[in-house]
Amino acid sequence: MAFHQVRFPLDVALGARGGPERMTDIVTLSSGREERNQRWAQSRRRYNAGYGIKSRADMQIVLAFFEERRGRFHSFLWRDGLDNSSNGPQPLGTGNGGATQFQLVKRYGAVFDPYDRPITKPVAATVDVFADGVATGGFAVDALTGIVTFGVAPGVGVALTASFTFDVPVRFDIDRLDIELTGFDAADAPSIPLIEVRE
Repeated sequence: MAFHQVRFPLDVALGARGGPERMTDIVTLSSGREERNQRWAQSRRRYNAGYGIKSRADMQIVLAFFEERRGRFHSFLWRDGLDNSSNGPQPLGTGNGGATQFQLVKRYGAVFDPYDRPITKPVAATVDVFADGVATGGFAVDALTGIVTFGVAPGVGVALTASFTFDVPVRFDIDRLDIELTGFDAADAPSIPLIEVRE
C-alpha cells in the first residue's frame, strides 16, 4: 500500500456528504447514571462521494480514480468542502530557543475542552507562519507530514501561529463499485464510502 499525493476529483467531492466520527463507550449503571469512555483521542472523518456524481462523465472519472487506487489499497487526498482551512491563525507552538520543528494543528473550540487536530496534509504554498503575530519566513513545510521546520530555532517565549489550507488523507472503504446507468448521459453510484487514514 502507498499514499498517492493526488486529490480526489473536486467536482465530485463538492457534492459529497460526511464529517467527523468519534468512538465513545457508554455504560448505564443500575442507578441510571452513565460512565463514558472516549476510545479515540482523535476524530476520524468519513465521507460518501456517491452524492457528488451528476453525470456519466463524473462516473467515468471516479471509476478510473478507483481503479488506479486499487480500491481500498492506496490512500489519497480528499478536499473537505466544509473544513479545509485554518480559518485564521492557529497555534503552532512556543519557541524555546532549541526546537526547530512544529506540527501544524487546527483547534476546535476554545473554552471548555479545545481539540487540536493534527494537520498532516497541508497545501504547502498556502502556509503562512507568524511569530508573536508578525509574518515570518525562514521555514519549510513538509506537505506529507504537516511539520514546519525553521532554519533557526525561534527564541524563548515566541508565540508561533500558522494559517493554511489542507486536505484529508483518505482511502476508499469498498473494493467494489456498484454503478447504475440511469440514462444516456447519467450514472448513479449511491454509495462510494471514504474513510480518513490515521497517520
